[in-house]
Amino acid sequence: MTNIADTTHTLLRAEGFSCPSCVSKIEKQVGRLDGVENVTVHFASGRVEIDHDETKASVDDLIAAVDKAGYKSKASAF
Repeated sequence: MTNIADTTHTLLRAEGFSCPSCVSKIEKQVGRLDGVENVTVHFASGRVEIDHDETKASVDDLIAAVDKAGYKSKASAF
């Protein structure tokens, strides 16, 4: 279990969603990464919110996991 002080909240913007099942594909793929505690994908906006331990799962790792699920993403400030 990760200490809450070690948890980072990262926002990504993903594109290429065609149906709501895309949400579960991304959540499952990103959720498999070590250090990821929570993943929430917002279908309408393409926003992906991830709580993770940055020492175990970097932003680049998160982006790569979204890519592996078949979608492009990038870090976002909001």
